[in-house]
Amino acid sequence: MNDCKKEYERWLKYAKDESVQNSLRKMSEQDVINAFSKDLQFGTAGLRGIMTAGTDRMNAYTVYRATEGLARYMDDRKMTSCAVTYDSRFNGKLFGEITAATLACHGIKVYFTKECMPTPFLSFMVRYYECSAGVNVTASHNPSDYNGYKVYDSYGCQLTDEAALKVTEYIERVDTFEKPLPDFNDYIGKQIVYCGGEAEKEYVKCVLSQSLSRIENLSAVYTPLNGAGYKIVPETLRLNGLDNLTVVNEQSKPDGRFLTCPYPNPEKREALNLAIKLAEEKQSDIVIANDPDCDRLGVAVKDNGGYVQLNGNEVGVLLLDYVLTRLASKNELPKNPVVVKTIVTTPMVDAVAAKYGAEVKNVLTGFKYIGDVINKLEKKGERDRFVFGFEESCGYLKGSYVRDKDGVIASLLIAECADYHKRSGKTLCGRLNELYAEFGMYASKQISYRFDGVEGEAVKAKLLSDLRNASVTALGNSPVENKCDFLTQTEYDLPKSDVLRLNSKDGSRLIIRPSGTEPLVKCYISVCGDKEENEIKFEAIKRQLDKLFDCK
Repeated sequence: MNDCKKEYERWLKYAKDESVQNSLRKMSEQDVINAFSKDLQFGTAGLRGIMTAGTDRMNAYTVYRATEGLARYMDDRKMTSCAVTYDSRFNGKLFGEITAATLACHGIKVYFTKECMPTPFLSFMVRYYECSAGVNVTASHNPSDYNGYKVYDSYGCQLTDEAALKVTEYIERVDTFEKPLPDFNDYIGKQIVYCGGEAEKEYVKCVLSQSLSRIENLSAVYTPLNGAGYKIVPETLRLNGLDNLTVVNEQSKPDGRFLTCPYPNPEKREALNLAIKLAEEKQSDIVIANDPDCDRLGVAVKDNGGYVQLNGNEVGVLLLDYVLTRLASKNELPKNPVVVKTIVTTPMVDAVAAKYGAEVKNVLTGFKYIGDVINKLEKKGERDRFVFGFEESCGYLKGSYVRDKDGVIASLLIAECADYHKRSGKTLCGRLNELYAEFGMYASKQISYRFDGVEGEAVKAKLLSDLRNASVTALGNSPVENKCDFLTQTEYDLPKSDVLRLNSKDGSRLIIRPSGTEPLVKCYISVCGDKEENEIKFEAIKRQLDKLFDCK
C-alpha cells in the first residue's frame, strides 16, 4: 500500500489534466490500490483498461508514457512516420491527439484521421502511406468505461510478441511527468497531417475488389453499435447492390456512451436486440452488426419465423464455404490455397478446407498471427495463395490489402453469402445444416470466468498454475487422450503461449487461456456428434469447469 500511496501522491502533485485530478480526489483507499498497484501492461494487444486516473488505467498520462516509449523505440530504429486513428469511445480523439503530438515531438510524421475510423482502415493507412508504424486508440468491444491503444508495424499488422517486449522496455524507462503533455495544435499542418479522402476511397475500392457476387434480392438491418463503421459499411453494402438496407437509428452515429447497448460486443445477443426488433418489423432476411471499432461481425438470420444469432465459428464456416465455393466455380481458386485459423477456432474448418484441397495453417489467438502468415507468404511471392482467415471471436479477412480482421469486408461477404443462398431458396441456417450433414455436426461454446482487481489477478494466476500442474484424466465424461501445454510444448511451429489444450476420446476439445485484454480466463469447448450428444458433452464439461474454477 505504501508504494501505491506514494505514487498516488505524486500524481496529485504533477498531473495537470483536470479530469485526472477530479478522479484522483474521489478515490477510496481500495481504489488507490487497484489503480496504482502496477503499470498498465503493454502486451501483445497494446494497452487496454478502465478510463480513470492511475498507472494501471487508461488516461492522458498512460497514453503519453506509452507513446513516448514508442517514439524512442522508433527513433532508435530510424522509423520516420506513423498512422494514427481512434474509434467512437470517450477520449478517443483526445488520446489520439496526445499520441500524434507525442510522436510529432520526435520529428515523426503523423497521418491522422479527422474522425473515428474502423480498425482495418488503420492497417490500410499504414500500408497506403508506407508508414513505419500505426496506432489505433480503441478498446474494441469492451464496455463504455474502457479504452485502449494498439500498435501496428510497417506491414499494418499488430506488433509481434518480440517487438511488443522491446517497446515495453522503452516505455518502462519513461517518467510519466518528465515534461508537460504536448499540444496537438502546435503540430497540426506541420509534423501532423490529416489523412486525405483518397485513402478512404481506395480502401473501399479494395474491399469491393474482394466481392464474389453482386447482391440482388436481400433485405438487411445494420447496426454499427454507435461505432466507427457507421458510414463506411452502409456505403460499401449499397455500392454492391444492397439497396434494401435499414440502419438502426438509435445506434447509427458514433457515441461512446453506448446507451442502448452497455456491452457493445456483437457476439452477445443483447447487443443485437434493437437490430433484431427492427428486423422483425421489416421482416428482413439478415441482421448485420459491427463492434465499435468495426473489426468484428455479428449476425442474426431469419429462420422459421424467428431470428437465430450465429456464433463466430458458424459465421466463419459459412463464409469459408462461400469463398471456396465461389472461387472454385469462377476458376479463381489459386493453386495450393491457404486458409488460416486460430487454434481456438472450430476444427470444422479443416474438414471444409480439405474438400477444396486448401491447406489450413493454425496460429495462436490474435489476428496479428494471421497477418503474419500473409506476410510470410508475400515474402515468398505467394501472397495470392491466401484465401481466407478467421478467428472464432467474430474476426474475418479475405484479401491482403490489410493485415487485421476487417468488419467491413466481413459485412459485405455475409450479405453476399445470404443473398447467394437465398436465390436457391435457402437461409444461412439451411446452408449450415447442409454443411453439418456433409462434414459432421461440429458445435462450440466459449465460457469465461472473471477475476477482477489485484486479488482477482493473483487468484487467476494460481488457478491456472494449479490446473497446469494437475493431472486431468477426463474431459467431461470422456477420457483425455492428449494434453498440450503451449508454454512448454511446441505445436504447429508456434511460439510459446499461456494456453492449455485437452482432447478427449469422444472428439471433444477444451482450450483454456487467460485473456490478454480483460480480467478473464477464457475456455473454448468444441464437440462433434448429434445435437443431443453435443448438449450432453457441453453440460458435462461446463460442470467440470465450474468446479475447477470454484464457481457457485
